[in-house]
Amino acid sequence: MEVLKIATAGSVDDGKSTLIGRLLYDTKSLTDDKLEAIEKTSKQKGYDYLDFSLATDGLVAEREQGITIDVAHIYFSTPNKSYIIADTPGHVEYTRNMVTGASTSQAAIILIDARKGVIEQTNRHFFINNLLRIKDVIVAINKMDLVDFSEERYNEIKADFEELMSKRDYQDQKITFIPVSALKGDNVVNRSENTPWYKGQTLLEHFEELDRKDIFNVGTPRFPVQYVIRPKTEEFHDFRGFAGKVYGGELSVGDEVVVLPSMTKSKIKEIYFYDKKYKTATRRSSVTITLEDEINVSRGDMLVKVGDLPTIDKQFTATVSWMDSQQLTVGGKYVVQHGVNKVLAKVENIHHKINPDYSGIDTEINALGMNDIAQVTFRLNKPIFYDSFKNHRTNGSFILIDNQTNTTAGVGFIN
Repeated sequence: MEVLKIATAGSVDDGKSTLIGRLLYDTKSLTDDKLEAIEKTSKQKGYDYLDFSLATDGLVAEREQGITIDVAHIYFSTPNKSYIIADTPGHVEYTRNMVTGASTSQAAIILIDARKGVIEQTNRHFFINNLLRIKDVIVAINKMDLVDFSEERYNEIKADFEELMSKRDYQDQKITFIPVSALKGDNVVNRSENTPWYKGQTLLEHFEELDRKDIFNVGTPRFPVQYVIRPKTEEFHDFRGFAGKVYGGELSVGDEVVVLPSMTKSKIKEIYFYDKKYKTATRRSSVTITLEDEINVSRGDMLVKVGDLPTIDKQFTATVSWMDSQQLTVGGKYVVQHGVNKVLAKVENIHHKINPDYSGIDTEINALGMNDIAQVTFRLNKPIFYDSFKNHRTNGSFILIDNQTNTTAGVGFIN
């Protein structure tokens, strides 16, 4: 079954957790014991309604404060699709959590409180979705019941958000506006009689019709080798296959390929998925490839088509989202994990800090603190083969590891 991963973003009390709880409730994805617990706790709090946010806020501090702190992953299914929702916190001090949740998502929901409209945090949420090249973004204008389901208010917020859209640099992004009431269930799973002026889809209808393949950017095929398969059995005595996942494009039997970093050439002989052979490996498919020539290929190498090489260099500049309590400074040394490769890196320059609310840049900076986003240049101890993140989400991204503590200190998107 097709799996769609969705990131959520919204400011405090915009109703993200309630929206997700409503999705679970209306798709009958809540277990009986979970539903009983929600009913019991809602009564204890004196509510005359079910508090659906209790279905997702897992930390005690979240339930007590009524806010989201950690990234929670919620799973549910319909007859057509399986869904994973990354419920990310909306607070500015948890920007790193939002980047983490959105980094592997294929679509996103940005919630806006209909009473408050577009606020500073909305700018940040849209900036991060733009930075991470999330192709399909739903702007859910929530709490419409508190503004009497006003079409005029909906259009005001839509116009304000469209003005914000003019600041983005990722023009392929599809933006869809949906008026909802997460608490009452309007236009979440079921169409609302309270918004006769809205002719679009409900939130779930929109996701049900999304073609997952259209969400990933189509580019050049990249095949990082994760494992060399040598069964050494009687039946497969001389078998030597290279296992990995195809990113960006397709690879077919007969394609002439280059092995990086050795630059040796060969042709694709066979493509396997377990014991089945295929003529073509589509993008996002995990396969085993054999080559016509006996050449040296190891874990961490990459197969690319002849005439379609990535950049091979020991230096690059990237947009970095810093996640560590220890500051990033010029001269700092880290491990860059790019795909399956790990290389030592030194911070050569911090060019400027980017304000994620679209208010400009800060050039007077010599260090990065937690949740900062900046342009940084790195020098590596050996070359890597990369594309810009704009052209290739997978081959243009990396993580930074503190080699003293082994913590993930930051993530980067290559310019």
